[in-house]
This record gives sequence, structure tokens and C-alpha cells, in this order.
Amino acid sequence: MRRTLVISLLALITLAPVSVSVAAARSPVRVGVSDQSPAMFASPFFQQLKVKRTRYFVPSDVMQDAVERAKARAFVTAARAAGVSTLLHISTTDLRNNRGKIVSPASYRRNAGRIVAYFRALGVRDFGSWNEVNHKSQETWNHVGNAVSYFKSMYSAVRRRCPTCSVVGLDVLDQADVDRYIRSFYARLSRTWRTRLKVIGIHNYSDVNRNRATGTAKIINTVRRYNRRARFWFTETGAVASFGSAFPFSETRQASRMKNMFTLASRYRSRGVERVYEYNFFGVPGATNCRTGCPFDAGLLRSDGTPRPVYAVFKARLAAYSR
Repeated sequence: MRRTLVISLLALITLAPVSVSVAAARSPVRVGVSDQSPAMFASPFFQQLKVKRTRYFVPSDVMQDAVERAKARAFVTAARAAGVSTLLHISTTDLRNNRGKIVSPASYRRNAGRIVAYFRALGVRDFGSWNEVNHKSQETWNHVGNAVSYFKSMYSAVRRRCPTCSVVGLDVLDQADVDRYIRSFYARLSRTWRTRLKVIGIHNYSDVNRNRATGTAKIINTVRRYNRRARFWFTETGAVASFGSAFPFSETRQASRMKNMFTLASRYRSRGVERVYEYNFFGVPGATNCRTGCPFDAGLLRSDGTPRPVYAVFKARLAAYSR
């Protein structure tokens, strides 16, 4: 009996460090999956991932548009029922380049208060003041002052109702002139507001899909000149199956690029990267075999709900990250 007890104790001592090391190996970077369809939460392939975070963007006039508000409510409600927290991001009412109408600071301020009150009641704790501000699909691309005003209004609206909630106050795409936009943004902020701008959103599709890190590094380095305590969320990122003429449809290429998203998150974790929101879950109908002028499609699944090769890559890499 004594011999058996000693052997059992030795086995426990031997096994304990192994379980601890496995737990310690998981990255603190939290990874989620985003889409614009609440059907995502019912998919068994989504459920297998066990992610706890997602993102949804709404048009700036969502409180005046009953249809868009109902869509957003359905998504947020389905997410909450699935145990998933939603980052709600404000965006343009027209995603075509240079088509969106600029929202006045006064109008945005009124809507921000209504948006936060409405969606906070549905459990939303993370808000984004404006989506991808430096891209031409957003009217803020050449109205930096408006983007700054939107951040201040959203920050104030959120702080009044939920002091512990988060605000993504600046959300940018990793395109060539992103550093210039960031500098212009911060130039309009006082020292106090620079401190309040705690979370920066990064869309780094170019880096992920072109096997590089230049855009991500440029964004982080530029922001840290103004606030070394800033935190970074990859609010929209992923491996594209197709997009325009630069990325003709290829599920093989898409699968090979997915590792880059995780590599970038790990590489810059020590410089403030905290979260990753992969976008999107469902692919686009009609993208298959497209060679030029292809629609944007970064789905982990095909439009019919079957998994692409990239899904297996994502799922395998996800195991080493927090949710």
C-alpha cells in the first residue's frame, strides 16, 4: 500500500507542472470572430470555436432607421444568448467610396447618446466611435476634425452610462498614409484627451494577406509617440479568399495567409495588442472562381455554410489564444 501511495504521489507531482505549463502557454490576446449575420451563432462550426467576442457595425443613423436597428438588435441579442460579447462600431450609411454624407458633430453627439443607451441596455460594453476612419468608404477620410469630435462624443456618452466600458476612439486601416492621419488626429487632442484615447482599432488586411508587418508596425509606433499606454485591438482582420484584382479567388492562398494574423498579434502583444476580431465568418455568394473585380470575401465558411480550408487553420491556431 505504501509503495502504491508513493507512486501515486509521484505521478501527481510529475503531471502537475505539465498542466500548468499548458495553461501558461495560452496567449493572453483574446480572439473573436465577426460577421454581420446572427446566423453565425447557430452554426455548429462557430460553436466549436468557443469564442466569446464578436463585432458588429451599424450605420450612423441606426436610431432613425428601424430596419437597421432591428438587424443590430437581432445580432446583439443572438450574441448575448450565445454567451458572446459584442463590440458595436459606428460606420457610414453608404459604404461606396466617397458616397457617405458627413455627419455634423451636433447630430453625432445626439445619436451617440441614444445609441449607447439603447445598446447598453442589451448588454453591449464595447463601443467604437467610427469605423475605419482613414478609408474613402468612410466620410471621415478627409474630415479628421469630425472623427476627433465623434470620439469625444462617444467617450462622453459611454462614460456617463458605464465607466468601466471600453471605447475604440480611433479605428484605422493599414494603408500607405495611415501615419499621417494618426498624427493629424492626435494634433487635435489635448493631453487629457490623448490619455482618454485608450483603445486603437487596427484593420491590417494588407499585412496579413501580403506577408508583411509594415502597416501594423507603423500604426503602433505612431500612436505610441503620443500615448505609450495605448492598447490595440485588431478590430477587423483576416485572410481574404478574394478581393478586387489583387486577390483573385483562392481558398489555398487564404488558408496559407491566416497564420499571419496570429503571428502579428503575438509579435506586438508586448506593445499593447490585446484583442483580435477575425472578419468574417460567412463567405460571399458568387465569389468562387472570380479573377478580376472580385467582391471582398474573407469568410471562414463558404456561403453555403461549409468550412473552407482556412477554417481548420484558424481553429488550430486559436487553441493557443484566449477567448
